[in-house]
Amino acid sequence: MEYFDRIANRYDDWYRTKTGQYVDSIEKWLVFSMLKSKSGKALDIGCGTGNYTLELERRGFEVIGLDASGEMLKIARSKGLNCVRGNAYSLPFPDDSFDLVLSVAMFEFIREPERVLREVYRVLKPGGEVLIGTMNGRSAWFLFKRLKSLFVETAYRYARFYTPKELEELMRNAGFKNVESAGVIFFPPFWPFLNFAKRVDKKCYKKCKGFAAFIAVRGEKN
Repeated sequence: MEYFDRIANRYDDWYRTKTGQYVDSIEKWLVFSMLKSKSGKALDIGCGTGNYTLELERRGFEVIGLDASGEMLKIARSKGLNCVRGNAYSLPFPDDSFDLVLSVAMFEFIREPERVLREVYRVLKPGGEVLIGTMNGRSAWFLFKRLKSLFVETAYRYARFYTPKELEELMRNAGFKNVESAGVIFFPPFWPFLNFAKRVDKKCYKKCKGFAAFIAVRGEKN
């Protein structure tokens, strides 16, 4: 967590860069096009500075953000968001508490994914849904980020990445049904023709997900 505490302000500022705006907009397009829930009680695990927590609130959810980084949470709370400090291995909520559990850009930094998914399953209401968004371990962008992290300290030095198939299997093994996946970002984020890149994303997000940089996997609790 020391690393994430150090980069909290820089991380939040990134969303205002040209690259950050492109990545954020197309990832949110994918996430919210896959979700069936339109309202209810939501939990944003690994909320960071509140990017998705804020978006869920804007869309009418009663949302709680959770993160282990105190500095990230300071920024999230400065936006007026309801956030708690904790970790995904032992969620501080009763059984059957949420209609939706969302986790974007957190899953790659956990060591025991099965344990986390058991906790997610526990706090979801019957019929509730979960969506996990993370970087694709087979994408060209992943390879670039991993190579860069050998020479410069980045968050990806501490990360573990998954393929859509691996995440789907983890979710099914945890008991989730109706599991599905999709992906976006087929060009590097510094690609100069972003409008073209977005058109490709919205056309290929299902059929070509194995090559996408960002993948999202959704499931439902029985």
